[in-house]
Amino acid sequence: MDDESVHIAVVRRVRPERVKDFEAALGDFARVSLAEPGARGIQCLYPAPGAKVQEYGIMRTFANAAARDAFYASEAYHRWEKTIEPMVEGTLQIRELHGLEAWFRHASDGSPPPRWKMALLTWLAVWPVSMGIAALVLPLLGGLMHKVLVSGVIAAGITATLTWVAMPVLVKAAHGWLHPNSEDKVLQVPEKNN
Repeated sequence: MDDESVHIAVVRRVRPERVKDFEAALGDFARVSLAEPGARGIQCLYPAPGAKVQEYGIMRTFANAAARDAFYASEAYHRWEKTIEPMVEGTLQIRELHGLEAWFRHASDGSPPPRWKMALLTWLAVWPVSMGIAALVLPLLGGLMHKVLVSGVIAAGITATLTWVAMPVLVKAAHGWLHPNSEDKVLQVPEKNN
């Protein structure tokens, strides 16, 4: 089967007095929604502490466009929207993400920075991570496994480190440079991992 993953970013502005209710509902819905056919993953992004605007990001990955369409037409999704209706304000912002821009989306409108900035920041993450992972893995596995398998282990280590450590830290640290005209704070990944 052909896998054409689709990544969707949703931004919801939550009424300040309903933040706790929304966070509880979001956690429940995130767990339930992963059981939907074609759901590949979800990341919940919370506003920075002290942010003036309580904007939450929901990044979803689907197996393909049909799975995305089925999810947004599902009864579970419509129940979720009805549940949070009194908790949110403003218009729903939803955007399909492609390639690198999934990492670099702007907190308030989902827009990516210029491609050269995304490429430079990615390079700054990949270079030291690839050297560090190779330095750790080669002494442990270099003589035990075929070179192709060792390369696969190194690639897995680089991917995991970029996904959960390097890119979130660098994107947050470089937010002002990536989005110089932004006055809002960048969304951040919550402490709890799904």
